[in-house]
Amino acid sequence: MKKINFCIPTIIAVLAFASCKTTRTVTSKTKTATSKPTVKKTTNKPTFIDGIEVTPGTTVTSKHNTNNSKSKVEVKKTNPDPNAKNWNIEKANWLQLKYAIMLDATVERLTNIALLQKMEEWWGTKYCLGGNTKSCIDCSGFTAMMMQSVYNISLPRTAQQQYDQSEKIDVDELKEGDLVFFGSSGRRITHVGVYVTNNKFFNASTSSGVIINDLNEPYWRNRFIGGGRVIK
Repeated sequence: MKKINFCIPTIIAVLAFASCKTTRTVTSKTKTATSKPTVKKTTNKPTFIDGIEVTPGTTVTSKHNTNNSKSKVEVKKTNPDPNAKNWNIEKANWLQLKYAIMLDATVERLTNIALLQKMEEWWGTKYCLGGNTKSCIDCSGFTAMMMQSVYNISLPRTAQQQYDQSEKIDVDELKEGDLVFFGSSGRRITHVGVYVTNNKFFNASTSSGVIINDLNEPYWRNRFIGGGRVIK
């Protein structure tokens, strides 16, 4: 009996030890198996928009959907200009930036720096009939000075003479450096300015001196006679 009592506890202890070892092994394997991350493969590929060329003077807007549908791209043209090719706005100087705002125009359209410099030099000069200096100047004296300084074109002294000498053009044909003429009655020319862009022109006005005005302003629109181009 003593031998039997001694063997039974021993057998029980051996079985218990084997059971604990098996449990530890299974538990360890289970934890290792569950700790591996699950990687889900996706078939979605990034979509690229090809064939879109953006040039200065254009606005690009993109409408994206949250689903897998293709993106829609709209290209809106905003008065393209031949001078805009290969334009880099970082090359613009302060005069171009300043007058782009004043003329409500894109910077790349204002490539004639000499014109802007001359305008800046004479800005605000008072008006006086017959004047031809920075103390005071009249409209035809101002246009004659601008055309000579910027375009090397000589003009006669009076607005009427400048009108008579120029080639008549329609308003939709106006380009930088053309003249714009105004009159108070009939076809008699009483005022002249230098056209720049976007319906804006430089002139020596009786009320404000050398300034920028717009052809669409009621005062000027009601007195506009036409445009003129002087060939060098």
